Amino acid sequence: MFIQTEALTEPERMKFLPGCTVLDSGASGSVSFGDAIEAVKSPLARRLFAVDEVGAVELGAEHIIVTKTAATEWQVLKPTVLGAIMEHFVSGEPVLLAPAAGAPDAVEAADADPEVVAEIRELIDTRIRPTAAQGGGDVTFHGYKGGYVLLDMQGSALQLKAGIENMLRHYIPEIKGVKDYREDLPKPGMNTPQAAAIQDLLDNSINPAVAMHGGHIALVDVQEDTVYIRLEGGCQGCGMADVTLKQGIEVQIKQAVPEISKVLDVSDHASGENPYYQPSK
Repeated sequence: MFIQTEALTEPERMKFLPGCTVLDSGASGSVSFGDAIEAVKSPLARRLFAVDEVGAVELGAEHIIVTKTAATEWQVLKPTVLGAIMEHFVSGEPVLLAPAAGAPDAVEAADADPEVVAEIRELIDTRIRPTAAQGGGDVTFHGYKGGYVLLDMQGSALQLKAGIENMLRHYIPEIKGVKDYREDLPKPGMNTPQAAAIQDLLDNSINPAVAMHGGHIALVDVQEDTVYIRLEGGCQGCGMADVTLKQGIEVQIKQAVPEISKVLDVSDHASGENPYYQPSK
């Protein structure tokens, strides 16, 4: 099996072309995975995430895009990624596992208007995804619920969230906004003692102090040893967001709940003033 590679505009991303179909014609567009937990439905993506330096995986009709997280050069990392891809195709396993019976592949309200959903899909496919692709990003539709369009925005597409929302609302006025689809997924970790202890810490210690500066810290999810938070209000877009997280919030959370080893910020800082996350140059 001969796998070609293609360098992309963003140096941390590389395209792999195995010379065969990756996603069959039954799959719409591409499928992206941001971590090993999301990759549970893809044996191929799981193999790639077994490589320590792999931070994200995108599967297309005939390509695989891998995003690396470490400073490791591609000439060092590439052989391991190639080996994982080859191992998958030799195994004969499917690229995507079939969904369980009755499990939808999109989160859509039962009373969602099919015409509205179809129009949303068309706008994403014909206008939004091509624009995002110019910067090396991608946008995948995951559903429409409660007036909100649920999307997976990868790479540079995160910087386009406000524009995406404005375009969709321009053509479909009943749309209330755009959300990351993960916000609407079941979160069993939020019903754990760890989550309760962290929420108590936020409510009674951290947020009263942060509120003095017009900010707020929201608990998004708890998964195993990882806490996901969102910085809101005055904290969103603040140039000191990383310092606030690393030297303040993360330390306090780890002290209160010792089994937590990572605290990750999922804020859309680009939508606030003085965005902390700058577009790649």
